[in-house]
Amino acid sequence: MQTDPIADYLTRLRNAIRAGHDEVEIPLSGLKMEMSRILKEQGYIKDFQRKPAAVGEAIEVTLKYTEDRRPVIIGIERVSRPGRRRYVNHKTVPRVQGGTGTAIVSTSAGVMTGHEARAKGVGGEVVAYVW
Repeated sequence: MQTDPIADYLTRLRNAIRAGHDEVEIPLSGLKMEMSRILKEQGYIKDFQRKPAAVGEAIEVTLKYTEDRRPVIIGIERVSRPGRRRYVNHKTVPRVQGGTGTAIVSTSAGVMTGHEARAKGVGGEVVAYVW
């Protein structure tokens, strides 16, 4: 039984990168689409698209690698979990890897990066860190 779909999303990305795959298919949800949008905007993945799956719909994520086939995503970590939610206000939005990484924050104004949340003055739930 799957109880944390966001952890499943991050794990599928992590496993596909370690296996050297070019694409990975992930069951669709609104939050996962927004997280994929942020990963694309920040340059961590090449592209993503919505497509029909055997059951419902899925997100097909095209992973990004450097010229010498090293993955662009070095690390990806779930922060707020179902058993331990992590909320921050706009003043305490964390910086990841000294500002070189990205914090994904779910706010009342939508899902955005930690940098955008600080700029807009909104806090929320810290979903994940990517670097």
